[in-house]
Amino acid sequence: MLKKLVRTLPVVLLCLAFALPVAAKGITLRSADTHDKNYPTVQAVLYMGKLLDQWTDGRIKIKVFSGRQLGEEKATIEQTIAGVIDLDRVNLAPLNGFIPETAIPALPYIFRSTEHMHKVMDGEIGQEILAAMAPHGLIGLAFYDSGARSFYNSKRPIKSPADMVGMKIRVQNSDLFVATIEALGAKATPMEFGQVYEALKTGVIDGAENNWPSYESTRHFEVAKYYSLDQHSMSPEVLVMSKRSWDRLSKDDQALVRKAAIESVAVMRDLWNQRVEKSKKVVMAAGNDVIEDIDKQPFIDAMGPVYDRFANTPELKRMVKRIQAVQ
Repeated sequence: MLKKLVRTLPVVLLCLAFALPVAAKGITLRSADTHDKNYPTVQAVLYMGKLLDQWTDGRIKIKVFSGRQLGEEKATIEQTIAGVIDLDRVNLAPLNGFIPETAIPALPYIFRSTEHMHKVMDGEIGQEILAAMAPHGLIGLAFYDSGARSFYNSKRPIKSPADMVGMKIRVQNSDLFVATIEALGAKATPMEFGQVYEALKTGVIDGAENNWPSYESTRHFEVAKYYSLDQHSMSPEVLVMSKRSWDRLSKDDQALVRKAAIESVAVMRDLWNQRVEKSKKVVMAAGNDVIEDIDKQPFIDAMGPVYDRFANTPELKRMVKRIQAVQ
């Protein structure tokens, strides 16, 4: 019995260490993000923390662990559900497997523009998707922009699906992203984000897909010179809170946290637009081949099986139609 207690003691102490900040006198919420400290999502959560600090005279604070300090997104989601991490900024893709509603805004080419995406996610449909997270141990607080994801590779310009046939393309650990790549004739290679640069450099993969800031900040543009702006995904990222941590807050504090998260969105979007322009300048100065003249229709036409697979219930099919109908 004593040996068993000794073995479990570190785990117990760890849980206590993370539970102690949520006390009556003061609350320190631990927030995780895989991006670096200057990234717009990290800065937005820091801004959220400043608001909470001001509104509560220092009683509620946020401590942000950026740059994968607490692990890759799959690991941080698990820790957030367990209540070890309080706040977590993640892409929707890792949530697709157990929260079906999160796959809908991640469907390829579902948004016509950034403005269309904002109107959908800031409205009733976005609220429904956030609410769908609660039964799974997460409280959806707000959506952050993730830009338009496009393909980049080290082999050749991509102007049509035919150009992708046989290419090994890194994707997030998401069945939806795997299906999207395979529908275009390429070979999907799930891989953690931090491994992509070396894999591109050594030829383990031929390409990947992401937005302008990620393409630039990770230095992927150094080893994948062709960036084809097909903009297949404008899926936002999401700021979630552990339901266990949420339930320890008073109703008033819950309202403050939600309000601060919502107010951080405008800050994030402004910083995002600045970051995109900066990243474009860096990549263009490096002389990369940025392909903008792309007919998206053949890419869209190839997505039928993907929609059939992931919008696979009457409710999800209706959500797709509602999104497409938003003007």
